[in-house]
Parts: sequence; structure tokens; C-alpha cells
Amino acid sequence: MGYKLVEVNDKKTWQEFLMLPVKLYKEERCWIRPLDSDVEKVFDPKQNKSFRSGECVRWILKRNGGETVGRVAAFYDKKVAARSEQPTGGMGFFECIDDKGAAFMLFDACREWLAGKGMEAMDGPVNFGDRDRWWGLLTEGFSEPNYCMPWNFKYYKGLFEEYGFRNYFNQLTFRRSISLEGVHPVVLEKAERVYRNPEFSFRYINKKDLDKAAEDFRIVYNQAWAGLSGVKEINKAHARALLNSFRPIMDERLIYFAYHNDEPIGFFIMIPEINQIVRHLNGKLDLVGKLKFMYHKWMKTCNKAFGVIFGVVPRFQARGVEGGMIKAFADVSARPGFPYNDLELNWIGDFNPPMIKLANQLGFSIVKTHVTYRYLFDREKEFKRAKIWGKAK
Repeated sequence: MGYKLVEVNDKKTWQEFLMLPVKLYKEERCWIRPLDSDVEKVFDPKQNKSFRSGECVRWILKRNGGETVGRVAAFYDKKVAARSEQPTGGMGFFECIDDKGAAFMLFDACREWLAGKGMEAMDGPVNFGDRDRWWGLLTEGFSEPNYCMPWNFKYYKGLFEEYGFRNYFNQLTFRRSISLEGVHPVVLEKAERVYRNPEFSFRYINKKDLDKAAEDFRIVYNQAWAGLSGVKEINKAHARALLNSFRPIMDERLIYFAYHNDEPIGFFIMIPEINQIVRHLNGKLDLVGKLKFMYHKWMKTCNKAFGVIFGVVPRFQARGVEGGMIKAFADVSARPGFPYNDLELNWIGDFNPPMIKLANQLGFSIVKTHVTYRYLFDREKEFKRAKIWGKAK
């Protein structure tokens, strides 16, 4: 059967690129259509800073020149590529019918384009931008996706692996109930100890004082995260922009900070899992979509929260601060009218054993696995998985 690649370069081809998943997943109960605007941002040079040092191309695949049966994007960022053992680009937003010939044609297009740009490998399926969105292939736990996280057919795994992609790292999603049931006794003991110590305090933020929250976040982040696997420090503007991006859906009771003598030493940032609302919007955040969003927010449709980022400064790690923030959250969640029943940690790489150990100690269980695959263009070169950040103590 004949297929034809068509580059996305006008409104018609873009619309076909955007709507293909709607057609493919129309019978899939767990799939949630993303907001069109969230996908469009990735490919808009005015909104995606990755275009400053990179390029992107998109294709749709047509069967016999007619029906669209596949799509994919290929991209690279020179700054990101330079941090790899070999210059590595990315491919993502892959969707395809269950046909090896069609899928391989899309993979070939990405490989050839990236090789022509000086890349020696490609990761996929990933995002043209930050890792917190559209990253990884779902391989286990085919329940509803969290906001801006991928959901795909089970057969995609076979297509990637048969082509020659190999597992670079796993992204694990953990879940637990809001209560403290299941938290390891040692963690609870340490949490109680720091709770009784007047030098420590735990509290959620005040939405009216985001400047302080942003500065506290910056201080902790630059000690807890910066320097890990090339993670860079953030400035005040970046920290404030991050918290501001959460503002439309922010619930103060889901963002906690830990302090030692009023010095910020930890944070646990969660947001409502708004895909529970997005599923009702059919991809549109126009006037009608916004009214629907506000209605479901008022109706407290979201009963699940998910963790965006968690951090404790190194000198206070493993001293009960982590448990202290969880206990503070559990105390608030026990109050009447608290709308959230479950909590998910959305993105923990298997290259991060300390965080996996902490999640287990806090009573979380793995409910989903996404895989980031890597394909080396030189098929004779030794494949290496992602480097481990540290050892679980």
C-alpha cells in the first residue's frame, strides 16, 4: 500500500496534523483530547523558546495520497544537543495506524532530517521543549493521562522497538491516597520529630504574596536541583513566571514550603489534575470552553492532584523535612470540604533512585510507565542508558 509524506506548512496540513489523534482515538475511553492551544504552543516560535537555538519540522503521512494515517515532528536544540555524548535531536507527536511500513516511513523521515542537521542520535517520543510535557511513550498503566502527558496505543511500543529504538530511561508515575496511610513508620517518626522542633515550620503559600513564594522556590531549587545532570539555576523572573503559569488553576492548599528558622529549605508544588476538566472541552479553550472550565472548577470536578516538582536542600535531606511537608498537607486535607482524594507524582525518572526510594517510603505505588527511547544513527556504536543521578541510601 502506498504512502506519501507531506510536510506541514499551511493551515490545511496543520489541521490534519492536529486532528489525526481525534480520529485515531475516537473509540478509546481513556484518551483525553489535549487543548489545541497547548499543542500549538510547541510549534509557535513566538511562544517556544527552543526555536531560539533550534529547528523543527512536521509531517503527515497520507495513504495513496488521500487519507491521513500518520504524523510526526522532528526537532533539535543546539544547546540540548551539546549536552549529550553525541549530538542528539528529538522526534515526537508521533501517531500512526498499526502498520510497520507507515511507522518506519515516519521514523526514517525524522532520522534523515536530523542527520542532515548534524545530529547523531534521536530521542523519542519527546517534546520540543521542557520535559514536563508530551514526553515519553506510555507502555504500562493505560489509565487516563494527566494534563499534557502522552497517551498512546499499546502497539506503538512494538513499532519503536522493532525499528531499533532502545530504552534510554523510564518515567514513572506514582499514586497514593491523600491520607497518611501507608507512609513508612520511619518517615512518620522523623516528620513528628521536626514538627515538634520549633526551629521548623511547614505551611502552604498565600496566593496574594507570590513574590515571596517565588523567591523561596528559587532559593531551594538552586540548591536542590541546579547542577544535577546539567540542570541550570533559575533567576527571580523565571521563578515568578513558573508560579504565575499555575495561577489560573492554583489551589493554595497544594503548594507547601518547609522552613528552618524562617529560611526556606524545601518545597512540594502540586496543582489540580485539570485533565479531569479538559476532557469536557473537546480541545477548545474559546469562550464556550472557558465557561465550561469555570463551571467544572466551581463544581470541583477535579478530585485528584499531581505533584509538579519536589525539592529539599541537601543539608536537610533525609531529616524528616520531606515527611513534614506531606504531614502538613495531610492535616489540611483532612478538613471538611477538601476536594482531592488522590495524589500523583507525575514524572520520576528511573535514573533518580533517591526520589524513587522516597516515593516508596511515602506510600506511593507505580501506576504508569512512560519510556524515553533513543536511536543511535551509527548502529555499531555502543548504546548507553541515562546516567544515574545518585544512589538511594
